[in-house]
Amino acid sequence: MLRFSTSGESHGRGLISIIEGLPAGLQIDEELVNRELARRQKGYGRGGRMQIETDKVEIFAGVRARKTLGSPVSFLIRNLDYENWQEIMNSGDCRDNNKAVTRPRPGHADLPGAMKYCHRDMRNILERASARETASRVAAGAFFKAFLKHFGIFIYSQVTAIGSIQAEVWQPNRENLSRFYALVEESPVRCPDKEKEAEILGAIEQAQSEGESLGGSFEVGAIAVPPGLGSHVSWERKLDGQITAALVSIPAIKAVEIGDGIANAARPGSQVHDEIGYLREQGLYRTSNRAGGIEGGISNGETIWARAYMKPIPTLYKPLLSVDTASWQEEKAQVERSDICAVPAAAVVAEAMLAFVLARACREQFAGESMEQVEQAYKSYREYLDKVWKWKKI
Repeated sequence: MLRFSTSGESHGRGLISIIEGLPAGLQIDEELVNRELARRQKGYGRGGRMQIETDKVEIFAGVRARKTLGSPVSFLIRNLDYENWQEIMNSGDCRDNNKAVTRPRPGHADLPGAMKYCHRDMRNILERASARETASRVAAGAFFKAFLKHFGIFIYSQVTAIGSIQAEVWQPNRENLSRFYALVEESPVRCPDKEKEAEILGAIEQAQSEGESLGGSFEVGAIAVPPGLGSHVSWERKLDGQITAALVSIPAIKAVEIGDGIANAARPGSQVHDEIGYLREQGLYRTSNRAGGIEGGISNGETIWARAYMKPIPTLYKPLLSVDTASWQEEKAQVERSDICAVPAAAVVAEAMLAFVLARACREQFAGESMEQVEQAYKSYREYLDKVWKWKKI
């Protein structure tokens, strides 16, 4: 079973991660991971932390000569800001308690986390609940994306809305993927709609001037996923359930739809379900993809895509009313250094989480302890799809 875990606090020494279940022989290097980390740090509306940190990964174990060994992979991302927080975040004696948090922020984990873990200083909660942890996910995602490329699967994302501004949404495919990637990566808000980009930038600037924060939505998808990943036989194996859980786990994501899930709820069935066709030179195909590439919890061979909806970040420079739990007096909530809008960065994190779910599903479907064995299992499955089901699309 492919899995990964992360550890570390926002202002601690660094973030540590372990990946288990990668086959031996997967080509990987630190520069590939660092490029993914740099993508997460971009985006108009990010806070001052991005000027301090330049995330770099240090692979400690599980990789030799740029190839995985089949043993657990571990890596570290150092927090450069730790030098300014040593007296506060030291694992030994903490001689500086000026950064204690007793005024919880509405919408954050501060108060419920303190109640659960019995912490009077809520910094013990916010340091881990911080989106800083997602740097580990993006780094791990670089490994999962490298694995998926061996099956011809490519992950993408695009911002579809910031605040009330809705952008025109692209439909990327293998033919236009390079152009799509270029448009998204050169955009400061990861939006290929250049006409709406200027409006979005203006909205973020206005929110910053007013001490506000902005949420939005993004689409994340995977092109050329083979049919048959996931399963209908038990609830926890349903691929759409796994994807939804992975995306909702990203901080501030409050809703996810697979394909046109929300719009489909208001349409009659004849306008929802994707009809099936067959052409000798093309094989089986769908006339549309409103299902987002998943039916019955199983990938159907179409592009898998989902939309995630992110609430505004709960740290406001114009803070909301709260209670100081040290004095039990109503006061303004704590103000921590934060982003104004992190939707573009969240989209990059979502790529990593989708890559993880699909990589795990591929590990289940195509067994093997080495890349050679995995690739042979995939080749055999592809031959079966073509011979029995006339599946030529991928």
